[in-house]
Amino acid sequence: MQHPHYPRSNRYDPAWVEAHQMGPNALWLLEALLERVSIEPAQRVLDLGCGKAMTSIVLAKEFDARVWACDYWIDPSDNARRIDEAHVGDRVFPVKSEAHALPFAHGFFDLILSVDAYHYFGTDDLYIGYISQFLRPGGRLGIVSPSFAGDAGAVPDELRPYWDWEFCSFHSPEWWRAHWEKSGRVAVECADAVPDGWSDWLRWCEQVLPALPAGERRDAYAREIELLRRDAGETLGFARVVARTS
Repeated sequence: MQHPHYPRSNRYDPAWVEAHQMGPNALWLLEALLERVSIEPAQRVLDLGCGKAMTSIVLAKEFDARVWACDYWIDPSDNARRIDEAHVGDRVFPVKSEAHALPFAHGFFDLILSVDAYHYFGTDDLYIGYISQFLRPGGRLGIVSPSFAGDAGAVPDELRPYWDWEFCSFHSPEWWRAHWEKSGRVAVECADAVPDGWSDWLRWCEQVLPALPAGERRDAYAREIELLRRDAGETLGFARVVARTS
């Protein structure tokens, strides 16, 4: 799991990283996103869709940020235990909330980040107006999400046997730019593809597959590997998008 392009991620125990994943390597994705947005010590950061709080822990350890680890699917008590075990309980605060019912004051955050989660709730035309109100003036929203080069209705025939219907939420960097900019609520500073994002996705799946027991999860990983191999970066990857509030 050592990655030459992501030195911060390499500092963490591979067993710990694998145990806390809920998708492709979130630390690689976080590090790729942070190439486009900076974090200052003590800034207030919302980690939206944080899963098992791994990215929140790393944000506190690496940047001394104060992080609200927000997820709807994971019990915040479980995340609190992981946070305490990582010795960042004074800087990371677990929260359970659905993304459309956030319990925060307007203008509270300096930065909102979402790693491999925003496409589950942020494709709604009105969501950018909702989420941006929690940022201070000049605050930034940064996401990294699975990307598809074209409309989901134009899936290449050779990929259809491996395609999951939920992939319809994948969009290109250009789509995200237009989606946010048309609101007039934010100014997009970056909308591009994570370099070699598809091959890192494949690399992660290939590393994890041998350790998975037989069953539905292993079958899903095997199908995803075949999908990524057949596509070879033609249509799939990751988009990273950063915007600033006025």
